Amino acid sequence: NFNTSKVENMNMMFSYCSALTSLDLSNFNTSKVTDMNQMFDSCSALETIYVNSTNWNTENVTASSSMFFGCTNLVGGNGTKYNSNITNKEYARVDAPSNPGYFTGK
Repeated sequence: NFNTSKVENMNMMFSYCSALTSLDLSNFNTSKVTDMNQMFDSCSALETIYVNSTNWNTENVTASSSMFFGCTNLVGGNGTKYNSNITNKEYARVDAPSNPGYFTGK
């Protein structure tokens, strides 16, 4: 239940949390975040990230390199599996049939 409504930088927030298997970020408001570089970098055991698509917003994010680098076990709610070619914010959304993502809606 962090209040993240004023946060602008989430750089390396969960980076190298190698034993982490799931995260519930459904209360995170990311509307002001501009930096998500390496946010989940090297979270090799991470399988599921829960978000609320109303609160989770990457519109203002301008830096997201290696956001999911090394998250080899990550799978979105609709079955989209980690792709080592997509490690920036491109898949930082709830997984849907016509819109793949690494997150699971909550």
